[in-house]
Amino acid sequence: MQTPAVIEAAAVPPVGRGRLLRVLGVSFGMAVTIGGVIGMGILRTPGEVAKQLPQAWLFIGIWLAGGLYALLGTISVAELGTMLPRSGGFYVFVRRALGPYAGFVVGWSDWLSTCGTTAAVALVMGEYTSALFPRLALTSKSIALAVVVGFAVLQWRGVRWGSGAQQLTSLLKALAFIALIAACFILGGQGFATTEAPAPLTGGWPFVHALIIAMQGVIYTYDGWYNMIYFSEEVRRPERDIPRSMIGSMLLVTGLYLLINLALLYVLPLSQIAGQELAVGAAAQTMFGPHAVTVISLLATVSMLSTINANNMIAPRILFAMSRDGLFSEGAVKVNRGGTPTVTLFVSTAVAVAFILSGTFERVLALLAFFFVVNYTMTFISVFVLRYREPDAPRPFRAWGYPWTTLLVLIGSLAFLVGAIASDTENSKYVLLSLAASYPIFLLLKRTNGRDAETR
Repeated sequence: MQTPAVIEAAAVPPVGRGRLLRVLGVSFGMAVTIGGVIGMGILRTPGEVAKQLPQAWLFIGIWLAGGLYALLGTISVAELGTMLPRSGGFYVFVRRALGPYAGFVVGWSDWLSTCGTTAAVALVMGEYTSALFPRLALTSKSIALAVVVGFAVLQWRGVRWGSGAQQLTSLLKALAFIALIAACFILGGQGFATTEAPAPLTGGWPFVHALIIAMQGVIYTYDGWYNMIYFSEEVRRPERDIPRSMIGSMLLVTGLYLLINLALLYVLPLSQIAGQELAVGAAAQTMFGPHAVTVISLLATVSMLSTINANNMIAPRILFAMSRDGLFSEGAVKVNRGGTPTVTLFVSTAVAVAFILSGTFERVLALLAFFFVVNYTMTFISVFVLRYREPDAPRPFRAWGYPWTTLLVLIGSLAFLVGAIASDTENSKYVLLSLAASYPIFLLLKRTNGRDAETR
């Protein structure tokens, strides 16, 4: 009898029909995680967190708690990544554990949100770049289009080119934030000792509500901790490199986030951080005065390059995985000599470009934010399902502290889902309608492709 690993390997198409190249390692895994996680969130979120939790120990503690949550999620998902080393991300795990339809919902929502995020980040980068170089008289939209298409052309050359670009842009991002942290401690001048007295906190439900709101913002800022799993099939030694890169990068990101927030506290009292739409910008204003806009624009521009490149690599692999399982066109299962799924890269880039031109991505992302939490939830459930149903399947890496660690992040994701529905009932109605419409589309795709996706 074939083991699940043998069956899964047999499902990988032969060369010429979609074979991806096993050329990626730990350095790429850390780069794609760091590049995907650190972005505008850490520039904007501290102000909202400080508004909800106006005491320094709570302000720093919630960032540590968010890092711990992301780390626990990492060790659970790393188990799935080494058990099922196929590129495609959450879709691969959910389809295996919960069936083709559940995989379809996760895959399509994940793919669309990645394309929408690419558009959103590119437009924000365009805004900062046009502010940085006003003499060029370029619109933010034209810059966004140029960056997205430029990275797509780079991906077309092959996965090694994409990997090299990711490692370079992520390194530049990390160095830029380290330079900002150093500047805060060298030029800040405020010092922890002179921080204003903390505002009082009321107990009971108001405090719990504030804690939940703050934690939601922090978790969103850590989002992207799972980026390596989209490339599992392309990792040279997935059993070793996937957990090492995922865990290592999350420890680095958590450390960097703590240092950034400590640096903010060193420059500004917590009362001045609270409510700031761009907390890092307020700190830069204190340190650099009239040059603050230039500093922040440069930091934001550098930081978003790696995010766009990461998303440009991730989106085609989600659609590629779905294509070879009969949930998109079978003609999309094409990979060039460089290891790039060319058809799905073209389709993903076209959708991102359409989002930029139409300006509709904000509405789409508002809807897909619900699926973002659903994808977390269904993936953590998949860990339990596969442990129960396939206890003897090879698991080169097992989640530390299972089942309690996985149960903890599952409860957390369910709590966030309930909170998202309660706080945005209008969009939640559209999500339910989208789910109702998705099943007929799923059946149509199965019938169009001529084979039942259940048997794949």
